[in-house]
Amino acid sequence: MGRAIKRSFKYRFYPTPEQAEQLNRTLGCVRLVFNRALEECIRLRRANGRTMSYTETSAELTQWKRTDLTFLNEVSSVPLQQALRHLQSTFSAFLRKKAQHPRFKSKRKSRAAAEYTRSAFRWRDGNLTLAKMKQPLNVVWSRSLPAGTEPSTVTVSRDSAGRWFVSLLVEDSSLQPLPPTTQAVGVDLGLTTLATLSTGEKIADPRHEGRERRRLGRAQRRLSRKQHGSANQLKARLSVARIQTRIADRRRDHLHQLTSRLVRENQTVVIEDLSIRNMKRNHRLARGISDAAWWQMRRMLEYKADWYGRRVLVIGRWQPSSKRCSTCGRVRESLPLSTRSWTCECRAVHDRDVNAARNILAAGLAER
Repeated sequence: MGRAIKRSFKYRFYPTPEQAEQLNRTLGCVRLVFNRALEECIRLRRANGRTMSYTETSAELTQWKRTDLTFLNEVSSVPLQQALRHLQSTFSAFLRKKAQHPRFKSKRKSRAAAEYTRSAFRWRDGNLTLAKMKQPLNVVWSRSLPAGTEPSTVTVSRDSAGRWFVSLLVEDSSLQPLPPTTQAVGVDLGLTTLATLSTGEKIADPRHEGRERRRLGRAQRRLSRKQHGSANQLKARLSVARIQTRIADRRRDHLHQLTSRLVRENQTVVIEDLSIRNMKRNHRLARGISDAAWWQMRRMLEYKADWYGRRVLVIGRWQPSSKRCSTCGRVRESLPLSTRSWTCECRAVHDRDVNAARNILAAGLAER
């Protein structure tokens, strides 16, 4: 039996009209409580130089329910309390300079989600019933939960296309480390190709957004012509959201397949620490960088390596991986992006990306 690892299993569900109304009300209350508590935290910090604790914000919530926000009593109190806990966690990370300052939640742009702990849902015979609801959710169980597990936390979310999802957090002890191997690989992320491996293999960038760009552009132009606040604008916005979620689903599926393969075949995967935010400031590259989803790929590699007993090494972003000859170690003074292959003084002929991947691998193995 492997060690217990917390894993989240996400499923789509189809609420009844009554359940959808209750969930939409809950999501709105969660957003309201988070924003109001954040406003109080900012006000107190400006006045006294300190932020509010969870206990203080929870006491404020109790007071709101008794005075001007009595409608908060119509939804489960647990998602509201969890929103305050998440706010406190984010503020603590910000004060430690580990995260950005918490931002107010937007009705349209922020992720709509509500978290239920064990006291706010019932799990019985594979049926999930949330607090304040009389019947279980109609969940599409696309895969089974690990045998013998029960969810400790349930997160209900609604995406921009109006689809409903439920995420179940369980402790999974069925994961086993993969058999050890001596294989190691360096990965150079790029735009011409999504990833180039130190073995010489190049993995093409599917360009999910590029394939849908014309359709997405038409939908966005139709949306821009609709009257603000009209029913037609809502329909047009939903049409745009459906295209965007289809792009995101395809991108995520492709990255899952790629990262699973890299972790399965290699004991060590070495990648480069890229400053993605700064790179996006180049407007010619920003769209391609966003579509490639390098950060999402890195996150998948790291947690899958942790699951299966592999290792991901990250080298510094200032390593001259492209300009260094992987044969003799000489470093060129300059190497424009337009140069895709070059010859070193030692007469070694290099493909730019393959050479970079080999240098990334060497640097990672040297630092471990």
